[in-house]
Amino acid sequence: MKSQISAKTLASAAMFAALTFLATSVLKIPTPTLGYIHIGDAFVLLSGVLFGPLTGGLAAGLGSALADLLGGYVIWAPFTFIVKFLTAFTAALIFRLITSRMDGRHSDILPMVLSGIAGETVMVLGYLLTNIILVTATSGSFTSASLAAAVISSIAEIPFNLVQGLTGIIIGTTIQPIFRHLAPTTAATA
Repeated sequence: MKSQISAKTLASAAMFAALTFLATSVLKIPTPTLGYIHIGDAFVLLSGVLFGPLTGGLAAGLGSALADLLGGYVIWAPFTFIVKFLTAFTAALIFRLITSRMDGRHSDILPMVLSGIAGETVMVLGYLLTNIILVTATSGSFTSASLAAAVISSIAEIPFNLVQGLTGIIIGTTIQPIFRHLAPTTAATA
């Protein structure tokens, strides 16, 4: 059975890619590790929860990667696309699993928080791996010493990514009721 995305869903997902880009780009808090913390993860999570694993993952990945491309983090953009796609994808799957077992009369707060935790765990681990890859590759040396240095510097990023993830969960859970009406009403959305 072929799944078709409605014009409304496509437009809404594109809007979420744009909102993800804006929320990632406009308010950046630089970190000592040369990265930055932003509120874009709220829209990454919402993209997955509202539009499903594939459509939501694409919106989240595109918006986040575009923020890196235009924000001076070009080398990170392909990795960001993958990490944020997987973050939204994971959040969508967990949200659907939890809400499918609820009777529909309960609030979405618990499913949002739990799916956010799962999604943001993927983000933290994804950026840990990405940072190890990029630091090792750009060091020009593939020795055990350069790998050890890459791991140590990558671990230093974890607290900042945790703050970003927690902020995304809190904001995403808070504003989800505002955007709930954009979610497709059929299960056909990927």
